[in-house]
Amino acid sequence: MQRPEAWPRPHPGEGAAAAQAGGPAPPARAGEPSGLRLQEPSLYTIKAVFILDNDGHRLLAKYYDDTFPSMKEQMVFEKNVFNKTSRTESEIAFLGGMTIVYKSSIDLFLYVVGSSYENELMLMSVLTCLFESLNHILRKNVEKRWLLENMDGAFLVLDEIVDGGIILESDPQQVIQKVNFRADDSGFTEQSVAQVLQSAKEQIKWSLLK
Repeated sequence: MQRPEAWPRPHPGEGAAAAQAGGPAPPARAGEPSGLRLQEPSLYTIKAVFILDNDGHRLLAKYYDDTFPSMKEQMVFEKNVFNKTSRTESEIAFLGGMTIVYKSSIDLFLYVVGSSYENELMLMSVLTCLFESLNHILRKNVEKRWLLENMDGAFLVLDEIVDGGIILESDPQQVIQKVNFRADDSGFTEQSVAQVLQSAKEQIKWSLLK
């Protein structure tokens, strides 16, 4: 499957050519403290995406780097994020040197995590794409019950948006088309409630073991 160009693209100007060519970063300007220089653009934009219920319990999660290498560290981070965001009306938070954008829907909280220097609008575009894509496959019922009953589709959606921390797609229509293509190609059809719940349990177990 041909994938669209990954984000972010290097900005024009100093450092862009080096970033595109994989060459060294330009030297610091005279008098510029090296510790204050902006980070060079990176393809690996997303650190984690996770969905929690309204009690802060994980339903779906993927971590794309080793910032939180153990399950215990991931769960502590998710708890801290939930405690910081669950009672606020904001859409962005900063915690532990990371930028977090989030959205609530009935009894779900959706989070996209990037580094402290990532573009907030870029992270928000991923969050919006995730929500709109889930809204489609869940037939406008973005809530815990329907998410658990369609966990296969939710993982397919996430995999089409982010792969290994790289943003592949931010257009919900494109995501849905690709998910439908993959579903048709693999024979993924509507299943009985029992089958879907069993599949959801297996997917959650796999997510927790990542």
